Amino acid sequence: MSLIERVSTILHEAAAEAILPRFRNLTARDIVEKSPGELVTAADHHAERLIGEQLLLLDPSARIVGEEACARTPALADALGQGTVWLIDPLDGTGNFVSGRGPFSVMLALLREGETVAAWMLDPLSNQLHVAELGSGAQINGVPVVAGGKPDTLRTGSNSTRFLPLDVLEAIEPRLDRVPLIVPPLLCAGAEYPAIAAGDRDFAVFWRTLPWDHLPGALFLSEAGGHIARWDGSPYRAGQDGHGLLAARTPDHWQAADAALLDWRGLSGAI
Repeated sequence: MSLIERVSTILHEAAAEAILPRFRNLTARDIVEKSPGELVTAADHHAERLIGEQLLLLDPSARIVGEEACARTPALADALGQGTVWLIDPLDGTGNFVSGRGPFSVMLALLREGETVAAWMLDPLSNQLHVAELGSGAQINGVPVVAGGKPDTLRTGSNSTRFLPLDVLEAIEPRLDRVPLIVPPLLCAGAEYPAIAAGDRDFAVFWRTLPWDHLPGALFLSEAGGHIARWDGSPYRAGQDGHGLLAARTPDHWQAADAALLDWRGLSGAI
C-alpha cells in the first residue's frame, strides 16, 4: 500500500470514529471557545489525537504539528521549514460542524524542509477525498483533477471578510462590483480550494494564512493547475508570517482577480 493510500485510510478511520458520530450530536460540554469567535470541539481533539498517533507509526522521526496542539502550545508551529513535518487540521470548518451543517474537512499536509510534498482533504459527509502529490497532480477519489476555463473575464469569487481589518475591508469592498458575482465563502478551506479547482468559483481572497488552513489546499490547487500566492505575488510557503492570500483556478484568473481587487496603489495606504 502506498503512503497516499495508508494516510487516506488513517483520515477515513479518524472521521468515522471521532467526527461523524458527533455530527449534530454535540453536547454543551463538547464545545469550547478557544479564542474570541473561534470554537473547538471534542471531535477536533479526538481526531487530531487519532491521526497523530497513526502518523507516528508511519514515521517516528517526523514531527506532528496539529492545529489544536498549537492552540495550547504555539511554539509547536515554529520551524515548519525544517525536517519532516505532518501538519494536521483535524476538523476544518468547525463553525459549520457546530451548526450542524457542512462543509467541513479533515486536512493534512506532509512537509519536507518547508515544502509541501503531499496533501489530503477529506469531506466526511460526501466521502470525497482530495489528494495531491508534488509534481504528480491532484485527484478526487482517484480521478485526476485539472483546473481550467476561459481566463478572459472573472465570473465569480469569494472574499473571506471575517478576519479582515476594517481599513483593509473598506479598501476592498468598493472593488467587489468589478466581479459579476461575489458568493459567500464556504467557511472551510478544505471545501474552498476544491471548489476553485472545479471551476465553481474563479478565486478566493483570504486574510489569515495559517498553515494548517491553507497548505493542503494550496498544493491541491497548484497541482490541479491553479495558482495561489500572497497579495504581493510572492509564493506562499510554510514557516512564513504575514497576511493576505489569493487563490485562483488558473494563473490568468489570479492576475485578473489581483487587478480587480488588490490594486496596491489604492490599498497601500490601508495595509
